[in-house]
Amino acid sequence: MFSTIMVPVDLAHAATVEKAINIAAGIGKSNHADIYLVGVTATPPGSVAHDPEEYEQKLNQYAADQSAKLGCTLKAKAVLCNDPAAELDQALEQVGKEIGVDLVVMASHVPGFMDHLFHSRAGHLATHSDISVFIVR
Repeated sequence: MFSTIMVPVDLAHAATVEKAINIAAGIGKSNHADIYLVGVTATPPGSVAHDPEEYEQKLNQYAADQSAKLGCTLKAKAVLCNDPAAELDQALEQVGKEIGVDLVVMASHVPGFMDHLFHSRAGHLATHSDISVFIVR
């Protein structure tokens, strides 16, 4: 049913994504699908890494750790943006097209006041692409 699954990952908040990764792994195993952990970063130093190369190394290590824990192969895909906060939606949509994603499994957050002013990342993907989106709360 699904051949390529993408899980957006924020390494600064990795614990909040584990449930989504577990679900993606279950779906991926039953469908023999490729699973990508996708992280978006910028060139300037951030809270997770000093540069994009270090970020990619940390994302690769995170994917390897999760792979060992879950008993399946998770691939890492680091994406470089000028301003991840502003370009995240488009970056996720673009990388989804590049790697042929047919399912995105995304962690959500508890809705709050700001959600009435700004759209959700999952909502953008669901309405602006033909990729199926599974939101995990």
